[in-house]
Amino acid sequence: MRTAEEAELKKKRRSPRSQVAALPFRLGAKGKPEILLVTSRETKRWVIPKGWPMAGRKDHRAAEREAYEEAGLKGQIAKKAVGQYRYDKRLGDGSTVACAVTVYPLQVSDERRRWPEKKQRRRRWYAPAEAAGLVNETDLQELLLSFGTSVGRG
Repeated sequence: MRTAEEAELKKKRRSPRSQVAALPFRLGAKGKPEILLVTSRETKRWVIPKGWPMAGRKDHRAAEREAYEEAGLKGQIAKKAVGQYRYDKRLGDGSTVACAVTVYPLQVSDERRRWPEKKQRRRRWYAPAEAAGLVNETDLQELLLSFGTSVGRG
């Protein structure tokens, strides 16, 4: 019989599953960057739009699609990622899977009034430091802070 310690060790050794995410941003008042967060469907935590890679679609385009489905956003997605973060995704059966999320910036030009997951999520704009304080993942917090600083410089 396995101990909880052995099970945890096995989980850490497993390679993380890949996901893609959009980092929605705009330049607000006085050219200061703002980041849009959405709530997760299950736990209602603040997150950035993300999901699994899509067959036949480049990763940045899959991230762009997730931003539309989860937050009703349209804009210009970058082909080059700005970073990556890790988290443990809770599955329907209560188990977790380690995920490595590659993040692509999306400069938002349009926020749709209706979108596929509107009834399941909320969306809101935040200053980068405030957004970083609302997400749980340390790597994502650092990514939001550094992105806000680099975009803020112009």
